[in-house]
Amino acid sequence: MVLKKLAILGASGHGKVVADAALMSGWDDVIFFDDAWPKLSKVGPWAVTGNTASLFDHADGFDGVVVAIGNNLIRLAKQHELEMAGVQLVSIVHPSAIVSSFSEIGTGSVVFAGAVINPFAKIGSACIINTGSTIDHDCVLEDGVHVSPGVHLGGQVTVGKATWIGIGASVNHCITIGENVMVGGGAAVVNDIASSVTVVGVPAREIILRKHA
Repeated sequence: MVLKKLAILGASGHGKVVADAALMSGWDDVIFFDDAWPKLSKVGPWAVTGNTASLFDHADGFDGVVVAIGNNLIRLAKQHELEMAGVQLVSIVHPSAIVSSFSEIGTGSVVFAGAVINPFAKIGSACIINTGSTIDHDCVLEDGVHVSPGVHLGGQVTVGKATWIGIGASVNHCITIGENVMVGGGAAVVNDIASSVTVVGVPAREIILRKHA
Protein backbone atom coordinates (compact mmCIF):
# COMPACT_ATOMS: atom_id res chain seq x y z
CA MET A 1 0.00 0.00 0.00
CA VAL A 2 1.32 3.45 -0.95
CA LEU A 3 1.22 5.94 1.93
CA LYS A 4 -0.03 9.46 1.32
CA LYS A 5 2.50 11.99 2.62
CA LEU A 6 1.63 15.63 3.28
CA ALA A 7 4.10 18.49 3.78
CA ILE A 8 2.87 21.34 5.98
CA LEU A 9 4.62 24.72 5.83
CA GLY A 10 4.13 26.43 9.18
CA ALA A 11 4.70 24.67 12.51
CA SER A 12 2.36 26.53 14.84
CA GLY A 13 -0.87 25.93 16.70
CA HIS A 14 -2.71 26.39 13.42
CA GLY A 15 -0.37 23.86 11.84
CA LYS A 16 -1.30 21.31 14.52
CA VAL A 17 -4.98 21.66 13.65
CA VAL A 18 -4.21 21.30 9.94
CA ALA A 19 -2.19 18.15 10.66
CA ASP A 20 -4.98 16.63 12.74
CA ALA A 21 -7.59 17.39 10.09
CA ALA A 22 -5.32 15.93 7.41
CA LEU A 23 -4.76 12.68 9.28
CA MET A 24 -8.49 12.35 9.98
CA SER A 25 -9.31 12.95 6.31
CA GLY A 26 -7.11 10.19 4.90
CA TRP A 27 -3.51 11.39 4.86
CA ASP A 28 -1.14 8.81 6.33
CA ASP A 29 1.80 10.97 7.35
CA VAL A 30 2.56 14.67 7.84
CA ILE A 31 5.96 16.37 7.86
CA PHE A 32 6.43 19.98 8.93
CA PHE A 33 8.61 22.72 7.49
CA ASP A 34 9.07 26.12 9.13
CA ASP A 35 11.46 29.04 8.70
CA ALA A 36 12.26 28.84 12.44
CA TRP A 37 14.05 25.52 11.74
CA PRO A 38 16.53 24.25 12.96
CA LYS A 39 15.82 26.02 16.27
CA LEU A 40 12.30 24.64 15.98
CA SER A 41 12.56 20.89 15.39
CA LYS A 42 9.25 19.57 16.69
CA VAL A 43 5.59 20.60 16.90
CA GLY A 44 3.45 18.30 19.00
CA PRO A 45 4.34 14.72 17.98
CA TRP A 46 5.53 15.78 14.52
CA ALA A 47 9.04 16.53 13.30
CA VAL A 48 10.02 19.83 11.69
CA THR A 49 12.58 18.84 9.08
CA GLY A 50 13.49 22.04 7.29
CA ASN A 51 12.56 25.55 6.16
CA THR A 52 10.86 26.89 3.03
CA ALA A 53 13.99 26.33 0.93
CA SER A 54 14.16 22.73 2.14
CA LEU A 55 10.54 22.21 1.16
CA PHE A 56 11.28 23.37 -2.39
CA ASP A 57 14.13 20.85 -2.52
CA HIS A 58 12.01 17.94 -1.26
CA ALA A 59 8.53 18.76 -2.59
CA ASP A 60 8.63 15.90 -5.09
CA GLY A 61 8.70 13.46 -2.18
CA PHE A 62 5.23 14.48 -1.04
CA ASP A 63 1.76 13.82 -2.44
CA GLY A 64 0.66 17.30 -1.45
CA VAL A 65 1.68 20.50 0.30
CA VAL A 66 -0.42 22.95 2.35
CA VAL A 67 0.57 26.27 3.92
CA ALA A 68 -0.47 26.47 7.58
CA ILE A 69 0.45 30.04 8.51
CA GLY A 70 -2.15 32.10 10.35
CA ASN A 71 -1.09 35.51 9.01
CA ASN A 72 -3.16 35.99 5.88
CA LEU A 73 -0.64 38.00 3.86
CA ILE A 74 2.28 35.73 4.71
CA ARG A 75 0.20 32.64 3.92
CA LEU A 76 -0.75 34.08 0.53
CA ALA A 77 2.85 35.01 -0.24
CA LYS A 78 4.14 31.53 0.65
CA GLN A 79 1.40 29.89 -1.39
CA HIS A 80 2.29 32.07 -4.37
CA GLU A 81 5.95 31.06 -4.07
CA LEU A 82 5.00 27.40 -4.06
CA GLU A 83 2.60 27.80 -6.99
CA MET A 84 5.27 29.53 -9.06
CA ALA A 85 7.61 26.60 -8.35
CA GLY A 86 4.99 24.10 -9.54
CA VAL A 87 4.53 22.49 -6.11
CA GLN A 88 1.42 20.30 -5.72
CA LEU A 89 -0.78 22.30 -3.32
CA VAL A 90 -3.83 20.68 -1.76
CA SER A 91 -6.84 21.61 0.37
CA ILE A 92 -7.71 19.90 3.66
CA VAL A 93 -11.30 19.30 4.78
CA HIS A 94 -12.02 17.75 8.17
CA PRO A 95 -14.39 14.77 7.84
CA SER A 96 -16.90 16.32 10.26
CA ALA A 97 -17.25 19.48 8.15
CA ILE A 98 -20.40 19.71 6.05
CA VAL A 99 -19.52 20.98 2.59
CA SER A 100 -22.16 21.21 -0.12
CA SER A 101 -21.32 19.48 -3.38
CA PHE A 102 -22.53 22.69 -5.03
CA SER A 103 -19.90 24.82 -3.30
CA GLU A 104 -16.31 25.49 -4.39
CA ILE A 105 -13.14 25.38 -2.29
CA GLY A 106 -9.95 26.89 -3.69
CA THR A 107 -6.51 25.31 -3.69
CA GLY A 108 -4.67 25.37 -0.38
CA SER A 109 -7.71 26.19 1.74
CA VAL A 110 -8.50 24.36 4.97
CA VAL A 111 -11.92 23.58 6.46
CA PHE A 112 -11.97 22.49 10.09
CA ALA A 113 -14.22 20.36 12.27
CA GLY A 114 -17.89 21.29 12.46
CA ALA A 115 -17.75 23.96 9.77
CA VAL A 116 -20.64 24.23 7.32
CA ILE A 117 -20.35 25.51 3.75
CA ASN A 118 -23.71 25.77 2.06
CA PRO A 119 -24.65 25.53 -1.65
CA PHE A 120 -23.07 27.85 -4.19
CA ALA A 121 -20.60 29.37 -1.74
CA LYS A 122 -17.20 30.02 -3.33
CA ILE A 123 -14.12 29.81 -1.13
CA GLY A 124 -10.91 31.20 -2.62
CA SER A 125 -7.37 29.88 -2.39
CA ALA A 126 -5.43 29.73 0.90
CA CYS A 127 -8.51 30.42 3.02
CA ILE A 128 -9.11 29.20 6.58
CA ILE A 129 -12.65 28.14 7.45
CA ASN A 130 -12.20 27.53 11.13
CA THR A 131 -13.89 25.28 13.67
CA GLY A 132 -17.67 25.50 13.88
CA SER A 133 -18.04 28.41 11.46
CA THR A 134 -20.85 28.62 8.90
CA ILE A 135 -20.74 30.00 5.36
CA ASP A 136 -24.24 30.30 3.97
CA HIS A 137 -25.47 30.06 0.39
CA ASP A 138 -23.90 32.14 -2.39
CA CYS A 139 -21.14 33.66 -0.24
CA VAL A 140 -17.91 34.62 -2.01
CA LEU A 141 -14.66 34.57 -0.04
CA GLU A 142 -11.64 35.82 -1.94
CA ASP A 143 -8.11 34.43 -1.53
CA GLY A 144 -6.49 34.38 1.89
CA VAL A 145 -9.58 35.01 4.02
CA HIS A 146 -9.58 33.66 7.59
CA VAL A 147 -12.99 32.94 9.11
CA SER A 148 -12.34 32.26 12.80
CA PRO A 149 -14.08 29.67 15.03
CA GLY A 150 -17.78 30.24 15.55
CA VAL A 151 -18.19 32.89 12.83
CA HIS A 152 -21.49 32.96 10.95
CA LEU A 153 -21.85 34.50 7.49
CA GLY A 154 -25.38 35.00 6.15
CA GLY A 155 -26.25 34.30 2.54
CA GLN A 156 -24.67 36.26 -0.32
CA VAL A 157 -21.89 37.78 1.79
CA THR A 158 -18.74 38.84 -0.07
CA VAL A 159 -15.42 38.97 1.79
CA GLY A 160 -12.36 40.57 0.20
CA LYS A 161 -8.82 39.23 -0.08
CA ALA A 162 -6.81 38.65 3.13
CA THR A 163 -9.61 39.74 5.45
CA TRP A 164 -9.74 38.27 8.95
CA ILE A 165 -13.08 37.77 10.74
CA GLY A 166 -12.61 37.30 14.48
CA ILE A 167 -13.98 34.55 16.67
CA GLY A 168 -17.74 34.51 17.15
CA ALA A 169 -18.48 37.39 14.77
CA SER A 170 -21.60 37.41 12.62
CA VAL A 171 -22.24 39.02 9.26
CA ASN A 172 -25.73 39.78 7.98
CA HIS A 173 -26.82 38.50 4.58
CA CYS A 174 -25.88 40.46 1.43
CA ILE A 175 -23.06 42.36 3.16
CA THR A 176 -19.82 43.21 1.32
CA ILE A 177 -16.57 43.36 3.30
CA GLY A 178 -13.49 44.78 1.58
CA GLU A 179 -9.90 43.53 1.36
CA ASN A 180 -7.48 43.34 4.30
CA VAL A 181 -10.18 44.08 6.87
CA MET A 182 -10.03 43.03 10.52
CA VAL A 183 -13.40 42.23 12.10
CA GLY A 184 -13.17 41.99 15.87
CA GLY A 185 -14.30 38.96 17.83
CA GLY A 186 -18.01 38.96 18.61
CA ALA A 187 -18.76 41.81 16.21
CA ALA A 188 -22.06 42.03 14.37
CA VAL A 189 -21.58 43.34 10.84
CA VAL A 190 -24.81 44.88 9.56
CA ASN A 191 -23.42 47.32 6.98
CA ASP A 192 -20.87 47.08 4.17
CA ILE A 193 -17.22 47.52 5.25
CA ALA A 194 -14.58 49.35 3.21
CA SER A 195 -11.13 47.86 2.59
CA SER A 196 -8.18 48.12 5.00
CA VAL A 197 -10.10 49.04 8.15
CA THR A 198 -10.71 47.47 11.55
CA VAL A 199 -14.26 47.16 12.86
CA VAL A 200 -15.49 46.06 16.28
CA GLY A 201 -18.66 45.96 18.34
CA VAL A 202 -22.39 45.45 17.99
CA PRO A 203 -23.14 46.81 15.50
CA ALA A 204 -19.62 46.78 14.06
CA ARG A 205 -18.03 50.21 13.67
CA GLU A 206 -14.64 51.29 12.36
CA ILE A 207 -11.95 52.12 14.89
CA ILE A 208 -8.70 53.99 14.34
CA LEU A 209 -5.66 52.06 15.47
CA ARG A 210 -2.99 54.32 16.92
CA LYS A 211 0.59 53.61 15.90
CA HIS A 212 3.28 53.82 18.54
CA ALA A 213 5.91 56.48 17.97
